Amino acid sequence: MSQKFGAPGITREHEHITVSGKTSTQDALAFEDRYSAKNYQSLPIVFSRAQGASVWDPEGRHYLDFHAASTALNHGHCHPKLVAALVDQASRLTLTSRAFHNDVYPQFVRMVTETFGYDRALPASTGAEAAETAIKIARKWAYKVKGVPEDQAVVFGCAGNHHGRTLAAIALASDHMSRDNYGPLDPSITCVIPGTDRYIEYNNKSALREAFDAAGSNLAAFFVEPIQGDAGVIVADDDYLQYAKDLCDKHNVLFVCDEIQTGIGRTGKLLGHYWSGIKPDMVLLGKTLTGGMYPVSCVLGDDEVILTVEPGTHGSTYGGNPLGSAVAMRALQVLEEEKMADNADRLGHLMRDGLREIQNRTSIIQTVRGKGLLNAMVIDQTKTNGHSGISLCELIKERGLLLKSSRTGIIRISPPLVIKEEQIRWSLRIIEESIEELLQLPHAT
Repeated sequence: MSQKFGAPGITREHEHITVSGKTSTQDALAFEDRYSAKNYQSLPIVFSRAQGASVWDPEGRHYLDFHAASTALNHGHCHPKLVAALVDQASRLTLTSRAFHNDVYPQFVRMVTETFGYDRALPASTGAEAAETAIKIARKWAYKVKGVPEDQAVVFGCAGNHHGRTLAAIALASDHMSRDNYGPLDPSITCVIPGTDRYIEYNNKSALREAFDAAGSNLAAFFVEPIQGDAGVIVADDDYLQYAKDLCDKHNVLFVCDEIQTGIGRTGKLLGHYWSGIKPDMVLLGKTLTGGMYPVSCVLGDDEVILTVEPGTHGSTYGGNPLGSAVAMRALQVLEEEKMADNADRLGHLMRDGLREIQNRTSIIQTVRGKGLLNAMVIDQTKTNGHSGISLCELIKERGLLLKSSRTGIIRISPPLVIKEEQIRWSLRIIEESIEELLQLPHAT
């Protein structure tokens, strides 16, 4: 039995763990395997230090991060201007809750609404919280403004969507791994066409029209991503979002655009839906709103929608906190100062063109797709001698580049927006070399 010391529950087995959390890759993986919940299947690499697009493990091995925390790091790791904003605000005031006012949140809420062209914002912390909040707001609006009978409001999404992992968000989803054994789920929050067993397929106008007609006047909102990131970077047709918005307007339904992955410059414009020239009724922001420095999210909308939420009917202790507000403001400023959206647009074309050249020279890339620096290549796993996209990512990792593949061979490529042209060109060489090595491996058993 280990001898106790210090605080109850702390043993001498923990003496070598430093306050900074630094430890070896081997120990970090072992500790996480032993003590953490098993809800993630992470790649066996440990980050210890990072700057820009570069990361280092505890042993000093260097990698380029082309995953960027699922697009939460548009500004790159530890952007010095954001670190400075964080440290400055942390030394003065970090949290008040909304029981009291602070002198930073009002500046942030003014900046974020004026930047994106809305009357008001409702602050939160995570993307899933923003999505959950928007579903609540949509129902409030349906009952108070549209006149839907109480407890009859319906909310639609598309198959393949990812709006988070909370109960309402997974009710809206089609992903069985997220949904199974978490029921019962609310059938009024769905991506299934009412009265059928068919999904509202993304980028399918006739399915969307059929769903709207079947829902009738109780339909409150339609949630959609400009690009479906977690589904494999599925890019809709140029006119799909406009069609969906027109359908919402016709049926007096709120059009809710989830920009948590596509927003803040990722697609080459400030927000992904800007490519379609529409104005959603609500916009969800999160992930990279603070450049990955601190969890901040929000729901944007005009008075008719946001003011349906009255005092005491909704809240979040950390929503609107001064620390997150300060960093979010600085992140929006830096995004503009450093022209990150323009960089994403320019280098995104370079990335896709390069991948298509590799596609023409090799046999295993089925498809290249994306917009800005949110891209994917789809590996034909029938032509890889039994090896998977995950196996390819392992070979790529050994050469110093970090990518992540789905089980179906979709490899997502989403580097920070501060990436340089020479780093894109280097990554393309690494990808092609790794594909060539994969094709030379013996058949997997």
